[in-house]
Amino acid sequence: MSAVKAAAAASRLLVISRGAGAVTPDFEARLRAAFADHLVVDFDPELEFEQLITPRARVVIAGGDGSVEFMVRRLADSRHPVGILPLGTFNNFARALGLPLEVDDAIAVARGGHARQITLGRVNGNVFVEACAIGLFGETIALGDAAKDMEFGALPGMLRNVIAAKRFQYELSGDLEGSGSAMSLVFSNTASIGSLIAVGDATPSNPYLEFSVHAGRTRTDIVGRAIASALLKHKEDGAAQVFRFTRLQVKTRPRVRLYSDNFQVGRTPATITAEASALKVLLPR
Repeated sequence: MSAVKAAAAASRLLVISRGAGAVTPDFEARLRAAFADHLVVDFDPELEFEQLITPRARVVIAGGDGSVEFMVRRLADSRHPVGILPLGTFNNFARALGLPLEVDDAIAVARGGHARQITLGRVNGNVFVEACAIGLFGETIALGDAAKDMEFGALPGMLRNVIAAKRFQYELSGDLEGSGSAMSLVFSNTASIGSLIAVGDATPSNPYLEFSVHAGRTRTDIVGRAIASALLKHKEDGAAQVFRFTRLQVKTRPRVRLYSDNFQVGRTPATITAEASALKVLLPR
């Protein structure tokens, strides 16, 4: 019999994204003190952290939109209650849920908030937290995220996609019926996406997604709004008109690149659904 025993699975986990600008050594020490009863790990997309915790362990994520949303997508079909400490520049997901952005208030909610089911989107089987985008809007958000994360090797190809994007014909079926010509179609779960670019009034607290009608009619409009939001770091006025839905099918001519949050996940056609998450997010009481 081996003398080595596996450590007991933890019932509480704190994931800290060191890439978030607010995470200085002093700040990390503050978090560790506030969550002294939690197992603490660094955010790492390759880490099999599920092996370290019980099936319904509380998971607290401290980071920006990228790390927070990665973890939410990964845990979407689990039973874990999830606390969020928004430490990013834009915090679209936290804002949409009405979570406090001040650290002490966010810690209080992550420790004692009410666990509630939320809505997540799914496009062709891929979970999205903020939005699904078809066409130029998706190209622009992906380009902006690559620039923000300094993924310089990916920038030339993404820039070419933005420049080469063309209008396309589309058909909607399901909860909404319609057709037309567009540079972009955006299906959102949060009121803002990317660099606080407003796309509607959506919140994951509601059981539906929103289809933005004027998320960008022209290349100048879309790219200009993205640049302005990133530089000014404020939320612009909301989209003029949106439609609510829980299930849509989208066909385009020609086939167009399809984005789930800021990741390309193939091309159209697309089936987009609003689904109640298995996980529950800790929200203010």
